[in-house]
Parts: sequence; C-alpha cells; structure tokens
Amino acid sequence: MMVFNFFSRFVMVLCAVTAARLSYAAENRFEVLNHLSNLNKTPLKSIKSPDGDIIDCVHISHQAAFDHPSLKDHKIQMRPSYHPEGINYETMKVSIENEQTITQLWHSNGKCAKGTIPIRRTKKEDILRASSIKNYGKKQSVTSVAQPTSIDLDLINQSGHQHAIAYVQGEFYGAKATMNVWDPQIQQSNEFSLSQIWLLGGSFASDLNSIEAGWQVSPDLYGDNNTRFFTYWTSDAYQATGCYNLLCSGFIQINNEIALGASISPISTYQGSQYDISILVWKDPEQGNWWMQFGNGHVLGYWPASLFSYLTDSATMIQWGGEVVNSASDGQHTTTQMGSGHFPEEGFGKSSYFRNVQVVDGSNSLKTPKDIDTFTEQPNCYDVQTGKNNDWGSYIYYGGPGRNANCQ
Repeated sequence: MMVFNFFSRFVMVLCAVTAARLSYAAENRFEVLNHLSNLNKTPLKSIKSPDGDIIDCVHISHQAAFDHPSLKDHKIQMRPSYHPEGINYETMKVSIENEQTITQLWHSNGKCAKGTIPIRRTKKEDILRASSIKNYGKKQSVTSVAQPTSIDLDLINQSGHQHAIAYVQGEFYGAKATMNVWDPQIQQSNEFSLSQIWLLGGSFASDLNSIEAGWQVSPDLYGDNNTRFFTYWTSDAYQATGCYNLLCSGFIQINNEIALGASISPISTYQGSQYDISILVWKDPEQGNWWMQFGNGHVLGYWPASLFSYLTDSATMIQWGGEVVNSASDGQHTTTQMGSGHFPEEGFGKSSYFRNVQVVDGSNSLKTPKDIDTFTEQPNCYDVQTGKNNDWGSYIYYGGPGRNANCQ
C-alpha cells in the first residue's frame, strides 16, 4: 500500500512538472515566434549555406537597424565621407596566403543582389538556447572587456571571462589589424572563444561604450563550432543596449557580400597554411558615424553616432586580442582554447596573431601606436606578447590551451 501511495504521489508530481513545462513552452512559443518575426525580415531571396545556415537577402531599407527609436527617420549613408589616410592596400595582403581566398561558406551557393544585404536567418532553436529571449544575442556583463587599468582579479576570475590582449590609451578615431583565423576547441556549449578588436569609451561600469569586431566560435549563439565573423556594440556596459551582428537594431549594413555571423573558410592550420582577415573601424570625421571595413575594401556599414554617448566623440582605449569564457563547471579551469590553442612564444604558423596593428588619430591618419601594453588574467592559461618588424609593423601573438599542467 505504501509503495502504491508513493508511486501515486510520484506520478502526480511528474504530471505537475510536465504540465508546468508544457505551459511554459506554450507561453515561450508565442514570445519566440514574435521575436523571430522581428528579426527575420521578409527576404527577396534565400540561400542555403553548406553548413546549414539560411542567408536571407533583405532589402537594405528593411533591415532591423531601423527598428531603433533614434533611427526611425535615419537616411542611409551609402558610403563614408572619408577613408583614413595612409591605407596601403599592398600591406593588406596576406604574406603566405592571399586573404582573398577566405570566403564565407554560403558564397558557394549564391549571392545577394545589389540593394539587398545578406542576413543569417535566426531559428527558433537559436533563441531557445539563450538564457532568456531578452538575453538572446547579448553578452552578459562588463567583464566581457578586459579591464587592465582598474582590475579586481577575484571578481574577474569569478565572472569566468578571461583575456589576453594588447592595448593603448589616448584619443583615437579608429583601429585596424590583420588577424589569422582559427577554430579553437570549446569544452562546453555555454563557453566561447573569440579574437577581436575593441574600441572603448567611458568607464568600466554602467556607461561603457564599445564597438567590437573579429571572429568567434560560440556554440550557444550559433548552434555549432564553426568559426564565424562577428560584430558587437553596447553603449551601457552590456546592460540593455547592443548585441552581436544584426540581432538587434543599431548597426546599419550597406554591403551585399558579407553576412555578419556567417562561417569563415578556410581556417589556419598548425604548422600549415595561415589565413587571415583585415578589419578596419574608423570614425567618419564629417558624419560622425563609426564605419567598418572587412578585407581589401569590403565596406560593410556603420554604427550611427546617435547610438553612443562617449564614442560620439572618440575612443579612449583600443584593445586587440582574445577572450574566452571559463565556466570551471567541474572545479577546474576550462580546456577551451584561445586563438590557435598555443602560447605566443611558439610564433608564426603555430600561434595566433594580429599584425600591422594601427590606430586612427585626430587627423584621420593611420598610425603605428606607441606605448602598447599587454594584459592577461592568467598567463599560464592564456598569454600575450608584442613585437615590431619591417614586414608586419607592430604585431601581437596571443592565446593558449586553457587547462594544462600550470593552469588548473
């Protein structure tokens, strides 16, 4: 009789839990579908990528940027008023493999027409992997940025975000670098590994402004371990504003060839061919918008100056390097790799790098930065080194394997 009563109570509890989950799923379904309809604009054409992505070719005037309250009546700027002076397009070519050989996987199955932009379609599963619909496509805290000048290592280590960066402080109107592209191994899906440029303004508190661009592997965000080109922005230290790629209103894309969030191919190999991408972000001195260029001349679009407070004027810090999430779920440091997964002292063909590192000064000229400093929370896990030579100008090697004999 006791066994029967226990079984009955167990079944009742199980049914109650199941009913609650079904109720939540039903509620969630409406919110998810509503969010999908906001993100996925009606395409003029759709392209199936070999990696399973759907790339929608959406009319340029219908992109999500114009859902932002301050951009309702915004007139699209189809080209920057000025490029930074001092761009040497010869030095933008890769010394070992020409960067023109790097493509996005979806290119093999089609292209978007002029007047449209390619947008990676968001799927229901993408949103459901996030901690909440509100948090989908967003970083979760200011500790996503390395804080080399005001750092509390205990708080940083608790947050799980770790970095290996080079940085400069001053007054800047842009930044540029060429970085090689890897496919770092991720220990578990709630972790990520990225390599990027940060342009920062404001304090590392509630008012941080940040523009970011690079490549990343993020299973939670994309549902796979592919290496993808990405951007990010925030005007309030990742609290309410900003997002990855085009997953919220803000960044205005004008280019019909490059899809933010799409997979990059091919990838560098250890002791093998090295493939890299060039990224330039600069402030248009006439309009005030922050423009981004990918590779040898792909001007992708811009972040309107109205999105920001501090970055309305200039950036006060530039960072180049890598970031990972160390969840330490098993009580040990993660084995998630940064960059190539190898330490900087291994050098070319083995370690990950930024080369031809430059900043844009007040005269709208590209300059080699002075007084480059470095920062990493745990150099035995991920490290960074800087150098300079005639071929690469200022360069940075960075990265590491995560957990090892000296990193527990």
